[in-house]
Amino acid sequence: MAATNQHPFLSNVPFKDETPLPEDIPRVDDVGTTSAPLKSAAFFIGAYCKNFNDDYMLCKNENNDPKHCLKEGRKVTRCTIELLRKLRENCDKEFEAHWQCLDKNNQEYYQCRPQEKTFNTCVFNALNLEKVIPGTPQGKPPIHLKESPIFKPS
Repeated sequence: MAATNQHPFLSNVPFKDETPLPEDIPRVDDVGTTSAPLKSAAFFIGAYCKNFNDDYMLCKNENNDPKHCLKEGRKVTRCTIELLRKLRENCDKEFEAHWQCLDKNNQEYYQCRPQEKTFNTCVFNALNLEKVIPGTPQGKPPIHLKESPIFKPS
């Protein structure tokens, strides 16, 4: 049973929880971006914020209480905000082109390889961060570096 008089389907009013956080939890700003820019920067966020992400995951592994890992979560959020700011300062045009392409193409990387290559090159030159895809077979080029990334069964 719903505890509100609002119709549960097709609501055009976004839900906003006005419940204040407890006083002992410091406030941290939201990242403030949509999924396309986050997906565009995801591999770089993983590399740039690796230590904070590892701490957060270890904390979550030791205790399931959401309040237990808020400090580590805030560090991950701050790190992500910092990296997005640096991407905007150093590679704004390339970043914008890549995430706009993802946004227009159902967020599928393969549709945006040319923009991705330009963006990756800019990030490497400006911030010395390289895109590494986990699980890429040893000795084989990752998909985003292939000249013709078309899947052909062997």
